Amino acid sequence: MRVRLSTYSTKPRGGVVHTLALAEALARAGHDVEVWALARGGDTAFFRPVDVPIRLVEVPELEGETVGDRILRSIALLSAALADARPVDVRHAQDCLTANAEGAAHGYAGLVRTVHHLDTFTTPSLAACHERALVEPAQLLCVSDAVATEVAAGWGRSAPVVGNGVDALRFAAAEAAGAGEPWRARFGRYVLAVGGIEPRKGTRDLVRAMALVDAPLVVAGGDTLFDYRGYRDEVFALAASLGVEPQVLGPVPDDELPGLVAGASAFAFPSVQEGFGLAAMEALAAGVPVVARDLPVLREVFAGAVRFAPDGPSFADDYAAELAAVLAGDDRGGPARRSVGRALAAAHTWDTVAARHLAVYGSSPSP
Repeated sequence: MRVRLSTYSTKPRGGVVHTLALAEALARAGHDVEVWALARGGDTAFFRPVDVPIRLVEVPELEGETVGDRILRSIALLSAALADARPVDVRHAQDCLTANAEGAAHGYAGLVRTVHHLDTFTTPSLAACHERALVEPAQLLCVSDAVATEVAAGWGRSAPVVGNGVDALRFAAAEAAGAGEPWRARFGRYVLAVGGIEPRKGTRDLVRAMALVDAPLVVAGGDTLFDYRGYRDEVFALAASLGVEPQVLGPVPDDELPGLVAGASAFAFPSVQEGFGLAAMEALAAGVPVVARDLPVLREVFAGAVRFAPDGPSFADDYAAELAAVLAGDDRGGPARRSVGRALAAAHTWDTVAARHLAVYGSSPSP
């Protein structure tokens, strides 16, 4: 089977990580897979080596361009490139942008689109793109039951749940090899958040909680299409007023990420919206305690493997208490929870995820 997967970025965002790992798992199963992606900032490769053919479509920077205009231009550039792509049996878009590009290039008939999470756009043109990518593709997929339920409620569409995988051995090996020691030497007993400073990641609430916790906050990742400078400025101003000094690393090289995760004393996951929680699953694989906001999707995915703080008016106080308990070693049931977490991560294999996709591909209309 010839499969073309497409994604909006070369950076280590959750949907991109999913795309690459899925592509490699499909290739291991004997299929002919290629990955297409938009590339910005002079990128000539993904954030890590990829074991399948790739095609990057450059999006040159334009001075003064709005986020909305950049997204629409990105769709147009990818669509133009896809017009000359080789015929495939399955076209599978991993996000709103690439779904629109594939649809413009070759139509929506037969197009598969994964909904990792649902976005909210206020710009009419972007809202229309988002809606089109949910309404028009022949087949929608979701990575969790919670997102599938949202899709069914909002758009009346049934979307099979294909889940996510995790390279559990990679993160477990980092823990076993002591790869976290250099990070602990640098930061001490730190709390780690991965995903950057964004509204969806709940960073503002995390800063409020960290003001009540005696530990440094380290923030990694965060390369995104969207302009969150205003939110970042608010977060830094809040942090300064509360005496919190977050260590913001930005995107971390892929070969260093497992050590950074393994070195953390706690993994902070206060997101207000998630589709699955891949970064938290990586932390569990490394044996790191995870403290999450109590969201239905995270209850579904992680159940008894993480500590939860109620999502309510006192969230920052409750979250700080959960973090403090972990850091103080007053984590009742902690060893058992970490054992459950390691087993949960190990059970989420990309080969299983690929098999779920193949079952859907086999039942979907041809493009």
